[in-house]
Amino acid sequence: MAGTDYSRFVNPFIGGSGPYPDLAYGGGDIFVGGSVPFGSVKVGIDTFEVIGPELRSQGIIDQTNGGWTPKGLVTGVSMLHVSGTGAYPKYGVIPQMPLTTIAAPVNVLDNTTYWQERVGTDSSSVGYYKTQLKNDVAIELSATHHTGIMQYSFPVGEKHVLVDVSHYLPYQGGGYAEQTFNGGEIHVNGSSYTGYGVFGGGWNEGAPFPVYFCGEFEITPDEARTFRGPNTDPMARLHGLSSEPIQQAVFGSGTSEASGWMNDRIGAVFSWSNSSGATQIKSKVGISFTSAGKACRFKEDEITSWDLNTTASAAVKKWNDEVFSKVQVPTEGSSVNETNLVLLYSSLYFMHLMPVERTGDNPFWNSGEPYYDDFYTLWDLHRCTVSLYHLIQPVAYEEMIRALIDTWKHEGYMPDGRAGFWNGEVQGGSNSDNVLADAYVKGLRGAINWTAGYQAMLKNAEVLPINTFSHDDETASVKEGRAALDDWLKAGYVSRGSTRSISRTVEYAINDYAVSVVAAGEAPQNVQKYLNRSAGWQRLWNDDIVSRTFTGFLGPKNLNGTWNLTDYDVLLCGGPDCGFSAFTFQTVPFETSFALPHDMKSVIEKMGGPAEFERRLDYIFLPNTSAQDQYQNGAEISTIMNIGNEPDFGLPYLYNYLNKSYKSINQSRALANQYFKNALYGIPGNSDAGATNSWLVWSMLGLYPIVTQPVYLLESPWFDDINMTVNGNATLRIRSNGDPRTLGQNGYYVKSVKINGEEWDRNWFEHEDVMVNGGVIEFDVGEEELVWEKGDLPPSPGHLDLGL
Repeated sequence: MAGTDYSRFVNPFIGGSGPYPDLAYGGGDIFVGGSVPFGSVKVGIDTFEVIGPELRSQGIIDQTNGGWTPKGLVTGVSMLHVSGTGAYPKYGVIPQMPLTTIAAPVNVLDNTTYWQERVGTDSSSVGYYKTQLKNDVAIELSATHHTGIMQYSFPVGEKHVLVDVSHYLPYQGGGYAEQTFNGGEIHVNGSSYTGYGVFGGGWNEGAPFPVYFCGEFEITPDEARTFRGPNTDPMARLHGLSSEPIQQAVFGSGTSEASGWMNDRIGAVFSWSNSSGATQIKSKVGISFTSAGKACRFKEDEITSWDLNTTASAAVKKWNDEVFSKVQVPTEGSSVNETNLVLLYSSLYFMHLMPVERTGDNPFWNSGEPYYDDFYTLWDLHRCTVSLYHLIQPVAYEEMIRALIDTWKHEGYMPDGRAGFWNGEVQGGSNSDNVLADAYVKGLRGAINWTAGYQAMLKNAEVLPINTFSHDDETASVKEGRAALDDWLKAGYVSRGSTRSISRTVEYAINDYAVSVVAAGEAPQNVQKYLNRSAGWQRLWNDDIVSRTFTGFLGPKNLNGTWNLTDYDVLLCGGPDCGFSAFTFQTVPFETSFALPHDMKSVIEKMGGPAEFERRLDYIFLPNTSAQDQYQNGAEISTIMNIGNEPDFGLPYLYNYLNKSYKSINQSRALANQYFKNALYGIPGNSDAGATNSWLVWSMLGLYPIVTQPVYLLESPWFDDINMTVNGNATLRIRSNGDPRTLGQNGYYVKSVKINGEEWDRNWFEHEDVMVNGGVIEFDVGEEELVWEKGDLPPSPGHLDLGL
């Protein structure tokens, strides 16, 4: 299938909305626009969603994090975006905005005076996006790694392009994590302009970082005017004009503007007269975080033609070569299920939009090591996304690991979340530990300094981070590290006196198991110490808690060891929106009690043995069992098990630990078919940098990885022949004798499995079996539910009974 254009099966709009028509709320919060795999820039429109008071009274809020929304008003075309992320926006900076007039009432400092509705239907494909504004301007765009190209087709009349250096994606509710413009400069020279903006805040409450730009127009404007005005945005700890309305811009007579210490808003307007004869204005903008000169070099080196289709075609080739061709399935013939193709390749697309590679373009240090940004977040990605990177992106994945370690060297901690060169936020544990352990146990070495990597993990495990006093959680740091580590070291669990005590106890246990994995090779004398700590969750297991006929759950304790079950219900998370102040983050304790993959043997024992464990596991998939409203994190999900939240990703597959993988297959298929669709409302909640999409990829491959272990569970593939490139140049072939037209929906129950020609009696295998040198996995499937596996259960390498 060499030369196949898999990009034609990508729908870049999947996840663009949620259950409320024309609104992004409850959807994937995806980016739509021009990008390449792990590209530093993501070029797309920025929008403002208008939400009426009735919907707001129901808790519906704007979700403009990816810039694009289904019906939002266009405020600009900007160079930097994230994809799939909830909460406060980040980026949406260094924009252009095509306008047909700048006369009153237009005020270039106030985008409410010039924002535009869209007409018709947006179109997008890999590396390309097009929309039509109500002012009759058509916008088309594409991108390379550091540069965007925009094409504006104007109607007859005035033609202007506004560059507002102070522009960013706002959060309509305002507040502590709103982004800020901290000043900048712009310099105009004929058809070109250069400068920088400094931005801070946003989702991770980040410190200021610079963005340098170098823009150019194909046709020299007839007029270019710079402007400035006071910064009236509400900003803490920054100079500006406080509590005043947006002022009118003042246009200057020179070619440069600088914000100065008052952080004035600045920009320029480029205009072409009717007599110029131009109806199509093209522009290229390069982005760098270290200098305008480097931004210009990126622009010149990466986009050498003014033909936008040339850039878009190059992006398609890059996506095909570097991503889609790594997982090849049949795409022609009457037996092809095109919907499944779209779901597969669209999911691969979304999981490669972030993180972003910015090696050599880090303004804060230059170590010679790779640099990756926008880990958004490892709390999401460590579940199953990084395990797929390990297989199909080994070079990039090794660089990511090195970047995490290098961040520890320069900033003191590896990130759990990171964006705009700033660590944050931490939603639970130090999940960089899980990422490193997963890579280490599967033999990834290369140029990784594992001695330093282990030291970075020890920093997470042993040193309490400084309290950041975030509004999210004023009791401890949400920036990095393990903020409840003092409890963990003293008591071996996180006490009720700390927030998220149940979910953080579970996560710290897995983190310490991860430390023990790397210690086995780097510091064997420490293995037992961290294995012992990884059993700390057992100290919160309460055999007397009963819920819905089930006995035994995790429960909160005081630091002195006494139980404190006041107002505690395992069906409720115990805090608003299951956020930072709750017992459990984005879950309820009922489901969190399952999420300990390093020691499922103990979990099954604690829940009453295999039969009771199975009964309880069955229950969490029953409709109308959930008692907790998780709002956008659980829109239209009525089961306790919430596939829209990452901690539950592994739960459908736990039947493998009972040697009943047919139930794992049935539950994962049911979830995939119910919640993943080739539609605008096509995924259950946020894409979360592609984490949710990667869950579907694994389901379609018929496998599931167990993080921090060299173990993959055998399920049932959706295609009859999958040709994967693993470990750089090895080939893994996954075959099924089912009907490829319907394998995703029926006829998928496994009767037997062969691996490399050997009859397999276990419902799992190890990394070395087929993921290093390649191999063949063959599934014999049918309509009947069968217990085909007779061998050992999947391992519980962290098994330890504390005797509590």
